[in-house]
Amino acid sequence: MEYLKNIVEYYDELYVVSESQQKFYDDLIDTFPKPVKLLRTNCGTGYFEHSLAKEGLDVTGIETDRDLLKSANLRRRNQLMAVRFFEMSTLDMARFLGKGFYNIISSLESRICFTHGETLIKKFFFDAKQLLAPGGILIVSLINFNKYKNGGKIVLAPRESIRTKLNTQLIINPGKDSIINQTIETGNGRILPILEDSTFYPLTPDEIQKFGKEAGFKQIEMYSDFSKSPFTGTEDNVIVVLR
Repeated sequence: MEYLKNIVEYYDELYVVSESQQKFYDDLIDTFPKPVKLLRTNCGTGYFEHSLAKEGLDVTGIETDRDLLKSANLRRRNQLMAVRFFEMSTLDMARFLGKGFYNIISSLESRICFTHGETLIKKFFFDAKQLLAPGGILIVSLINFNKYKNGGKIVLAPRESIRTKLNTQLIINPGKDSIINQTIETGNGRILPILEDSTFYPLTPDEIQKFGKEAGFKQIEMYSDFSKSPFTGTEDNVIVVLR
């Protein structure tokens, strides 16, 4: 079960946009003619997308959770900025969004793993390729599940802010849906559920390479962080750039 409304208040401070992430995107954005068109799947509260729109980019965010989406739309105080947020699953994006329109599509913070099952994960890569303009880029950031090929119970390092802590426990079932439990601990000691026995697919970097090539991406680069540190396979996270 999902209780994402419990994280909305703390979402931006737990999922901070670092300077290295901003520079990573700025460098890519500079390679396209303006106005650059971006799509973010599972955009959460839309903080990063709103900041990009302030820079003059054309930005679209899609999200399935209504509480997160409401927070994203509340940011749209300036109607002159080219930013919009839709309640939409990645399964439907190729049906309702413009094919060949976007320069950059992003799936960040391991949210791609909640597209359940190998078949639907493959569909995501094919659909993203359809939505990208010629020369467009798909960016995927997620946990490096290569580290957990043997499966079992994994407790991730918590995400923390001054006010709260997000705890995550995974039960990995290699090659099929696994289980995630998340709780948030507030400053006054309350522990609230975020995800309870929710299923996800532990997508590995090897699978991203395979599925990306099958979808028509010709060039695939991997980094361990947004500073473009090399990815050797042992790091906690991976950022994949598919062209």
